[in-house]
Amino acid sequence: MPAVTLLTDFGLSDAYVAELRGVLLSSAPGITLVDITHAIAPGDVRAAAYVLGRAWHLFPPGTVHLAVVDPGVGTARGALALRAGGHFFVGPDNGIFSRVLHDTVVEIVALPTPPAAAPTFHGRDVFAPAAAAIAFGSPLESLGPPFLGIPERLATAEPRYEGKSVVGEVIYVDRFGTLVTNLTTEHVPSYATLEVEDLDLGPLRRTFAEVAAGGLVALVTATASSTTLRSQLLNGSGLVFAAARVVALAPWEVSATPPARRAAQIFHGSGTSPKAA
Repeated sequence: MPAVTLLTDFGLSDAYVAELRGVLLSSAPGITLVDITHAIAPGDVRAAAYVLGRAWHLFPPGTVHLAVVDPGVGTARGALALRAGGHFFVGPDNGIFSRVLHDTVVEIVALPTPPAAAPTFHGRDVFAPAAAAIAFGSPLESLGPPFLGIPERLATAEPRYEGKSVVGEVIYVDRFGTLVTNLTTEHVPSYATLEVEDLDLGPLRRTFAEVAAGGLVALVTATASSTTLRSQLLNGSGLVFAAARVVALAPWEVSATPPARRAAQIFHGSGTSPKAA
């Protein structure tokens, strides 16, 4: 029986995750459940899409991924079950599967909402039963009619050139305060230097440990699916922007400034050295 992964914004202080698990275990006894995270900020679909996009392809083929970050729960937004890249995905049609849907063949069905489903808890009453059914061997097409629309995808901005500058953006901030950008080694060469809000991070590094505690570091990290430019303040407090405009300036100096649409927030360091993500 394939594993079922769980990704939500439910946190661990309430019964919500346990209720999901209870439905899954009752509907598919013996199932293996794996938590990707339940610490997505409430309603942050963009962060959920990023985290799911990093993790799903590392699981065995046939894994079922239940992703519920659903600020539109109970509205007319769609409920989907889909197969892509040899895996199954279940969740709301709100862009959470944007990174899964990129350049791949997809089969999608629309999940019906049972009359008894709580309008504020489709994770338990719609998505968990569907994920359990798939894991227990039910064909995808048995869960609902074919989805005939175009699934929602989050708007993304590709890095662009402005004269001799490369303009990108911060796409995610992790628990260490790492600013993950959409700039890659294709846009920024190894001899680049980075500036964030006029703070000089110096040249790109290979590891966090190359900078003393309390310093700023910029480095390139690779996952199984991407290579991204990241910046990090080690063991301290500093300004971290939920979104930022990242600019690679001639001669390859990179700066980041917050857009007017998002306010800055304060990041308080954990006091321990972060591990490479």
